[in-house]
Amino acid sequence: MFMKKIAIAIHGGAGGDSAFIRDHLAEYEQGLKDAVESGYKVLESGGTAVEAVETAVRSLENNKYFNAGRGSALNAEGKVEMCTSIMEGNQMKAGAAALVRNVKNPISFAKNLMEGSEGMYVGGPVTLQMAKEMDLELEPNSYFVTEHQFDAFREEREKHPGKEKFALHMHGTVGAVAVDKKGNVAAGTSTGGTNFCLPGRIGDSSMIGVGSYADNRTAAISCTGDGEYLIREVMAGSISSTIEHTGCSTQEACNHVIHVKNENTEGDLGAIAVDTDGNIGIAFNSERMHRAWKTSEELEVKIYR
Repeated sequence: MFMKKIAIAIHGGAGGDSAFIRDHLAEYEQGLKDAVESGYKVLESGGTAVEAVETAVRSLENNKYFNAGRGSALNAEGKVEMCTSIMEGNQMKAGAAALVRNVKNPISFAKNLMEGSEGMYVGGPVTLQMAKEMDLELEPNSYFVTEHQFDAFREEREKHPGKEKFALHMHGTVGAVAVDKKGNVAAGTSTGGTNFCLPGRIGDSSMIGVGSYADNRTAAISCTGDGEYLIREVMAGSISSTIEHTGCSTQEACNHVIHVKNENTEGDLGAIAVDTDGNIGIAFNSERMHRAWKTSEELEVKIYR
């Protein structure tokens, strides 16, 4: 049986630069490298694209420097509410969850939803009960609160006392796309939300067609940036549709949607994609996007342009 070319790409969020990022470039680069290589090993050993995506995203969720899982942002109440989604491109099955608490690896929760019969998209308190029934690893609230994120929360609270919601900023997301030896693609996205946001805000990362989308006929896509703009654009689905209706390459589709279709968008936008032939597309309009990709020919880790 002819084996397809395997490939994986990951991102750790698109947005503005900061002193914290510059001071921890080595840690970010190592985290990206570890995550992309962990996912590639799954593909190399014959694992599925879904398994590779889950593995890579879990690695980023476990890394305190990324806004997902361990390093999630705190909302205006000082609490962590995470969002996630995953989709595979063969049967186009998907799983997604919003406002997740205490689940160490939300991407695994989404994967279990995709593979089970509990429902494709759930949110809120039920996610914790379902995670217990899935026997997923749970952590106390303190596990998710890093010193960096708490300092950012405290700074905003002091600047805007009494406000439940402040201007959205310091957003962050992690994601992965992969194609396996059978030529199936998958995409997954996970986020710890937006710093000091309104409690109950549902992020784009949990929305199929926005944060994640996968179709073997086009590509697997994971998006990052300002959620409200991504939702409006139905970003991941828009990139897939561009490939479907124009016949352009994966890279051309990412470029068109990010830089042409949304040329006048004020928000930060970013996307990674891979098709069944292992062609990778990456585009972003922000100062930086933490990203890495690996194929049989290359391994690249980048943060800035």
